[in-house]
Amino acid sequence: MILVNFGGPRDLEEIPSFLTELLSDQDVVRTRWPKIVHRWFFSRVARKRAGKIAPDYARIGGGSPIYRDTEETAKRLQKKLSVPVYVFHRYLKATHEEFFRTIEECGEETLRVLPCFPQFSYATTGSIARIFSERLSKRAVHSLRWIQSYPAHPAFIGCYQRRIVAFLETHQIDEGEVVLLFSCHGVPQVFIDQGDIYESECKCSFEAISCLFPRALCRLSYQSKFGRGEWLLPATDEVCQSILSWSQGRKTVVIVPLSFTSDHIETLYEIEDLYLPIIQQKGLIAKRLPALDLADDWIAALAEIAQTHSLNANVMLVRK
Repeated sequence: MILVNFGGPRDLEEIPSFLTELLSDQDVVRTRWPKIVHRWFFSRVARKRAGKIAPDYARIGGGSPIYRDTEETAKRLQKKLSVPVYVFHRYLKATHEEFFRTIEECGEETLRVLPCFPQFSYATTGSIARIFSERLSKRAVHSLRWIQSYPAHPAFIGCYQRRIVAFLETHQIDEGEVVLLFSCHGVPQVFIDQGDIYESECKCSFEAISCLFPRALCRLSYQSKFGRGEWLLPATDEVCQSILSWSQGRKTVVIVPLSFTSDHIETLYEIEDLYLPIIQQKGLIAKRLPALDLADDWIAALAEIAQTHSLNANVMLVRK
């Protein structure tokens, strides 16, 4: 099996290369430029932006925990499933050569690919399917069988239900007095207009979880906008700014990182340091629900999803 995730800079020195790979990905930043021109331009942007966000990474420990958490998740899955579990970190180029060599040499007739992204997007799962099609041999690509997404899989939804229940109990928060603000990573609206199903799958996850908390006030929003153009709305920062107008007098807000199964810069810095203070400045109590990370039930859920979910060929996930 192959477990795939974004990856993240493991230390401050790796930020420029991480950003270069991310911004050079034309499934993420879409231009009509030739690939070589696109990469040249966004390599310059990445170097400039790296200096700006280095302090943000420094605040969360000097790097992203997503790499080590994904590696540990793979180890635990391997033990649970009793099969080899390989890991691909999309934007950590230094790890790619060894990964692709391992896949070519393993000789498996079928390799099940499990994304750490519950909701499908061509900018996440689709991007990884594309690089597999470009870097692997035809034989290896034909061996890939993808779990495209699992936005409403009972095992995934159950993990969030238990985590929210436990969080409310630990902090002595009454469900009937809380706002659950589910925040997903945003994408440009044009992606959706061109047929990406990401928004509908985020809504699917939101509806499946929120219906389990009928006494809470639940809202869905999107964060992490980068660059120009319209992105999915409502934006999390704007929802936080206007919270007194719609929170119906509830005094406690819990932000639930719905599309982030691992804590990293978007949860540890963006939610913690940018969004929670906005709500707190309004006189409300604001807290962040930790991501699923390495919870035992999440590992069990991934194992169940890997064994029971329907599968797709790699070509079906690549944006045309």
